[in-house]
Amino acid sequence: MKHTFYLTMALVTFWLLLSGHYTPFVLACGGLSILVTVYIALRMDVVDDEAQPIHLTWRIMLYWLWLTKEVILSNIDVCRRIWSPHLEISPTLICIDASQTSPLGIMLYANSITVTPGTVCINVEGNKLEVHALTWSAAQDLLEGEMDRLISQLEI
Repeated sequence: MKHTFYLTMALVTFWLLLSGHYTPFVLACGGLSILVTVYIALRMDVVDDEAQPIHLTWRIMLYWLWLTKEVILSNIDVCRRIWSPHLEISPTLICIDASQTSPLGIMLYANSITVTPGTVCINVEGNKLEVHALTWSAAQDLLEGEMDRLISQLEI
C-alpha cells in the first residue's frame, strides 16, 4: 500500500512540475490521468519495492554524489589517456563477484560500472559480472571493491 501511495505522490509532483497550468479543468484531467496510470500499474502488478525502491531514498543520494565524483575523475583519466601518447591504454577483461543480495543491487552495481568512463559491464550471470576496462588501473579500482561495498550498504 505504501508503494502505491509513493507512486501516486511522485506522479502528482511530476505532473504539477511539468504542467505549469493550474485551472480546475486541467487539474481534473491531470488527476484522472494519474489515477488511470496507478490503476494500470496495480493491475500489471509492477508496484513493488524493486520497481520503486523507496527504502533507498536518502542513502541513494549520498551514493549518487560519490558516483558523480568517480565519473568526473574517470572521465578526466580517459581524456588524458586519449590525448597523451605516453599514457598507457591496456584493455582488460575481468570477472567480479558482486556481494549484493538482490537483483536491484546487482543491477545498480552493473549500471554504475557501465556509467563510469573506461569501464563497461558486458555480462551478468547470477552474482558474477564480466567487466571490460580500458586500463589495468581501472580494473584494479573495481577489484578493490569500494563501489561494491557502497552499493551493498544501500541494501541494508
